Amino acid sequence: MRVVFMGTPDISAVCLEKLLAQHFSVVGVYTKPDAPQNRGMRLAQSPVKKVALAAGLPVFQPERLRDPETVQTLRDLHPDVIAVVAYGKILPPEVLEIPPRGCINIHASILPALRGSGPVQWAILQGMTETGVTAMYMAPEMDAGDVIAVSRTPIDPEENAQSLLSRLAELGGELLCGTLHKLENGPVRGTPQDHSQATFAPMLTKAMCPID
Repeated sequence: MRVVFMGTPDISAVCLEKLLAQHFSVVGVYTKPDAPQNRGMRLAQSPVKKVALAAGLPVFQPERLRDPETVQTLRDLHPDVIAVVAYGKILPPEVLEIPPRGCINIHASILPALRGSGPVQWAILQGMTETGVTAMYMAPEMDAGDVIAVSRTPIDPEENAQSLLSRLAELGGELLCGTLHKLENGPVRGTPQDHSQATFAPMLTKAMCPID
């Protein structure tokens, strides 16, 4: 089964490493363009790009996924499935329809709770006692697709976002591999989310954070 992987930060890199460790056929890796970091403002590679290059995988960093040339390049990879973990870009309909076995997303919450780009931080801020990772089919709406499977983990009262994120990365990688193994054997039915129960977790900004 030909897999295209899309992701950018550390949680994505962990998931990609697990795919490679289990010898999935990753035919291409998409990640956000290199960005300036630190005082020197030198361009820095994403954690996913570093893993992909070390493994000798082709890396793609389009600014826009909607551009016809970008869409055609993706089609030419002939992916059976696209696996997405914290890519940081919305997949347009013309991309979602490419892989015959669908686009699979690993999201760091128990959906429909905490949709959005900051679920780990919001789980801590809200004093939740449990969270997890969800494997779902991607839909045009953000984090609204049918759920395939969930892995849960408790949240310690003294836990911080970094330690929780590290644990969720490991769970997410395992869940992604397990989901792809199921898809290798045929179609996997998802369960529609109860959208009336959805909550949202936007990316935190300094203005949202309490001042000590």
